[in-house]
Amino acid sequence: MPFLIVLFGLAIELSPGHVMYTGPLLTAMPALASLTMGPKGILAAAAGALAVTLISATLHGAWHGEQVYSNLLGLLVVSVASFTTSCSMQARRQGELDQIRRIAAAAQSVLLHPVPARLGPLRAASMYLAAESGAQIGGDLYEAVQTRYGVRMIVGDVRGKGLPAVRSAAAVLGAFREAAHYDEDLREVMNHCAAALRRESAAEEAADGGPQGECFVTALVAQVPDGSVVEVVNRGHPPPMVLRRGRAQALVPDSPQPPLGLEDLMTGPPAEPECYPFLPGDRLLLHTDGVIEARNRDNDFFALPEHMESVRHARTPREFLDQLHRSLIVHTEDRLVDDVAMVAVDRIA
Repeated sequence: MPFLIVLFGLAIELSPGHVMYTGPLLTAMPALASLTMGPKGILAAAAGALAVTLISATLHGAWHGEQVYSNLLGLLVVSVASFTTSCSMQARRQGELDQIRRIAAAAQSVLLHPVPARLGPLRAASMYLAAESGAQIGGDLYEAVQTRYGVRMIVGDVRGKGLPAVRSAAAVLGAFREAAHYDEDLREVMNHCAAALRRESAAEEAADGGPQGECFVTALVAQVPDGSVVEVVNRGHPPPMVLRRGRAQALVPDSPQPPLGLEDLMTGPPAEPECYPFLPGDRLLLHTDGVIEARNRDNDFFALPEHMESVRHARTPREFLDQLHRSLIVHTEDRLVDDVAMVAVDRIA
């Protein structure tokens, strides 16, 4: 808008209607630019207004009068005041943004801290990518802990976005971190997570004075005991992938179950944990649907098995996840539309 008004003032000065006085109009342009632009925009608007004032004074021989100098002085004062105020407000907003980012980083370190690099017979690494610009936490969750029953891991995806999704993720993670050390049965660990989600949903409904809509979490709990197997309880989550001898294979459950929060859809008792071979040298990847549902400009999904096989020579889980991350960014052209969480573990001899 300031630049349009400057052009309008120039058109008046170059037309027969130049008798119309445009000085006050041009003087206000830096102040108008400060409402929506930064310091550079203010300087550009001031330069445009100055150029029109100089052109007008030269064309119409106004240098002998005092009015043109008053216009220039007013333009200088308004420009300096607008520039100074804009810089001050920008510094204040940047300080507030930095503080919010520090708080978000602290929250992430509590909610989603990196998994240890070594867990018993496993080497491990984790990665979280938030789809929302500027965010560091979202609705995806993961954890890996070493217990007396073996290494136990969880990965999940909360329906929805924003703070309600973060609260649901925190409830599920808190329940897992507690139950993983005390419940021998993986199904009971998952049941504790489901109960925590129900309590969180009930608390939100009570606080907001009514039902908040359907809330559920797709989740997968895996356990790596001393034997060369991995036990999995899958509640509506994308199946994990195993990379063995350069070939990627999905661990698809034989008895699909509904996500946490949709227990009413279960027609029978929870299925037993399913066991799959997990041999020394194998690599296990737990992930959320943000990986396999990532699309490129042609609307093609991210081919996870093929990309896993292409980076099979990565020596550590961290290098493996870093290379998968680069492949994902190239595929989507750095335009993720959903959060991404990944946990990679290697069984070593």
